[in-house]
Order: sequence, then structure tokens, then C-alpha cells
Amino acid sequence: MADRLYIFDTTLRDGEQVPGCQLNTVEKIQVAKALEQLGVDVIEAGFPVSSPGDFQSVIEISKAVTWPTICALTRAVEHDIDVAFEALKYAKHKRIHTGIGTSDEHIRFKFNSTREEILERAVSAVKYARRFVDDVEFYAEDAGRTDNEYLARVVEAVIKAGATVVNIPDTTGYCLPDEFGGKIKYLMEHVDNIDRAIISTHCHNDLGMATANTLEGVLNGARQVEVTINGIGERAGNTSLEEIVMILKCHKGIEIDTNINSQRIYPTSRLVSSLMNMPIQPNKAIVGRNAFAHSSGIHQDGVLKNVHTYEIMDPKDVGIDDNSIVLTARSGRAALKHRLHVNGVELSEEKLDKVYENFLILADQKKEVTDADVLMLAGADTADQHAVRLDFLQVTTGKGVKSVASIGLDISGQKFEAAASGNGPVDAAIKALKRIIMKQMTLKEFTIQAISKGSDDVGKVHMQVEYDGRLYYGFGANTDIVTASVEAYIDCINKFKKE
Repeated sequence: MADRLYIFDTTLRDGEQVPGCQLNTVEKIQVAKALEQLGVDVIEAGFPVSSPGDFQSVIEISKAVTWPTICALTRAVEHDIDVAFEALKYAKHKRIHTGIGTSDEHIRFKFNSTREEILERAVSAVKYARRFVDDVEFYAEDAGRTDNEYLARVVEAVIKAGATVVNIPDTTGYCLPDEFGGKIKYLMEHVDNIDRAIISTHCHNDLGMATANTLEGVLNGARQVEVTINGIGERAGNTSLEEIVMILKCHKGIEIDTNINSQRIYPTSRLVSSLMNMPIQPNKAIVGRNAFAHSSGIHQDGVLKNVHTYEIMDPKDVGIDDNSIVLTARSGRAALKHRLHVNGVELSEEKLDKVYENFLILADQKKEVTDADVLMLAGADTADQHAVRLDFLQVTTGKGVKSVASIGLDISGQKFEAAASGNGPVDAAIKALKRIIMKQMTLKEFTIQAISKGSDDVGKVHMQVEYDGRLYYGFGANTDIVTASVEAYIDCINKFKKE
């Protein structure tokens, strides 16, 4: 009988720490429900003490999902644990995730402490958390750089104190795969009570080894993996859920099963990408648009003769339908609703009507509307609720002439117009915008990315604007990249008073 591997998804906690990718509570619930359909065992819903928003999100996610365990992160601080328990009050299955740094770097520089004091704090936090819940996970932050002998002492002590799961994070992504696997093996062999807890991995991708390290951890005895959809997360990201799941599914010799419905991988991936405004790189394993594409003649010839010559998995196994309905200007509401459903999005009839109107406008501009376009449209109608909205934009540009832009804004029902010239169409449009919004704003980052490919494609623009000493992130999408740029800038402005 195959071993069981538990999937702990931290998209809504570690994944959401990516700058500019924060979700509101409604969006978090949408992702949580998708994760439940996907089959994850544990959803880390947030860090409740960190903000009122995180606290409320954990509460609402606890109400929204049924069978997965809902986990709340804390530091090894009693107040953190109190707040986490309060946030988890509606969860059907509760887990408190508490911990502390155990590497000498953390002990010396972060805590100005000693190994013995850290050990005492770890045990105390676990015992305190066990007063509230039966399921307590302890994390040894920076375990990747922690001395194995001391780490084993900590693990044994927290299990004795009542930890049901012990998380061994490679917090900095420093470990080599054989080092991380060896660390898990050392714990399995040197911790006397290791059979009373599940050992978990939590690997970061700073050196591109998160998936390899996680797999080595599993092969050496870990039975929970902490992962994110699309591998998103702080800095270079976390281990990708889809990569670990499909490695185990493809390699029949590794007799370890998960509860994941792999056919929900692609729709969940697209949903997270759309809601977080974080495009997936085309060559991303499993879910990138080129993951099942073959361009070289030799590869194409082989695939046409037998698909298994160059494909080790069926696209349908991850939810990619080769025969999906193509959306054009002649498609009806039913086809649009179907594509949204396939991508994990359910809309009310009223909202569907609004999205369909925008879909027809886009479909008239493009030969084919892609899944990414559809997801963009489903999230685009929030602009109607903004105080500042773009009424019109006209730009004159060309080789050898100065770019000139005229812009019209609706600000809380009042109409404003301005014009400006600039060094290119985007510069001119933003200068015209600033003549209306007379604030000291500085553009810090400007990124353009096509959703797929083609001259009629929708372009995504991500912007970072500094105002009053704070950074704000904005997003815009349009077949016209200048319009998308202005919409991204306006998105930043609409957040000035909210954050």
C-alpha cells in the first residue's frame, strides 16, 4: 500500500507575501474554495496577528471551506497564539502553526539569545498552543542552516511538548538536495519520538532547488510538503504544488500518493495567476503555456508518431483540454460561462452580463479570446467601483514627431480633461494624468507583459508608484498598451487612501 503525503498549501500566506499580489477577503475565499476542490489537506489561511485584514480572512475562509484543515501562522508568542485561536473559531478542523528560528544566525542576530533559551521558548509555545487545539505544527525557522544535532534536540522537545507536525524549512533556499534530504534522514534516525509526529518540508527557491529539496525530503521520510500554486512566494518563491504532485504521479516507482485531483491543477493555476495579477512564465513546468508545446521538427515528428516520445504526461491529467471551446465574437454567454467554470470562476448572472459585454468588445479586437483574457475580464469590472476612472485617452505619436496625449478622467462623478507631450506615448499619457491628479507621485517600476502572443494580444502592465513615502502597486490590461499603462497608474492612485 502506498504511503500518504499530505499537501499543505500556503498560497494564501507565504504566496501572498509577493509585493503587489495581495488579495482581498472575497478573492481569498475564491482561492480557498478552489484549493478545496483541488484536494489540498491543509490551507494556511494567514497570519492573524499581522493585520485586521489577515485576521478577518482566516475567519471567513474557515467559514467557507469544509473538509481541509485551516491553519493560522504565529510566532512563538502567547498573544499571537491567542489571536490565531480566535481567528480559527469557525474552522471545522483547526491547526495553529507556531515556531521560532533555530539557526545560529537567527539565534545570535535576530533574537540576541542562546540555544537553550530558544529551546525553552519553542517548548513553551507548543504547550501553550496545545491548550487551544489538538493539532499544533511547530516550525524551526532556517532549519536548513541549523546544526543537525541541535535541530534534533529541538524537534524531540517540541514533539514531547505536543507538536503533531514539525516543519523543517529551508527558509533561505540555501541547501543542496542531498544536504536537505540528509537532514530529514538524520532526524528520522536520531529523534526518539519521531513516530509521534509528521515531518514537513517548507523549501524556498532562491537557488532554484525548492522542488528538488522537497522531493529529497519526501524520499527520506517527510510526509507533509508545504507548497504554493505556481511556486509563488517571497523572493524567488516556494516549492510548486503542481511540480511535486506530478512528479509523484509520473514516477510510478515512488509509491507515495496525494489527495490531489490533478485535473484541477491548471484551472487553479490560472485562477491564482489572474487574481494575483502575476503572469506565469511561458516555460513554467506543468502550467506554463509552452509546457506541452513542441516547436522543433524532430519533436513534432516524434509526437505525431507517438505522443509518448516527448510527453511524459497527458495534458488532460493537469486539466488542459486539447479540445476546449474556442471563444470568438460569435460566442454566446453559455460558452463564456463554460470557460469561466473550467477556470474555476463562478459568476452571478448580473456580473456575467457585465463581463459578457466587455468580452464582446475584446472579441471584436482579437481573433481569439484566450483563457487568460477571460480571467482578466472576470476581474476587470472592479474598476467601476473606483473613485478615479479613465473616461477617454487619445495619443498622437510617431517617428520624428513629439508624442502628445489627451486624457479625460471621471473622479467621483466629476469630469476632468488635460493634455501633455512626452518622450513617447506612455510618458505623454502619464504626464497628462498628473496634470489632473496633482500629487507628488514617483513611478518606481514599470513592467509590460503579453498574456500570450500575437499583435492583437491583451497586454498586462504592472506598476509601482511611490506616494507620501509608501509604495503602491497597480495593474492594467488592454489590447492597447498605452491604455493599459494609464489604467495601471490609476489603479495605484485608487489605492492611496485605502492602504
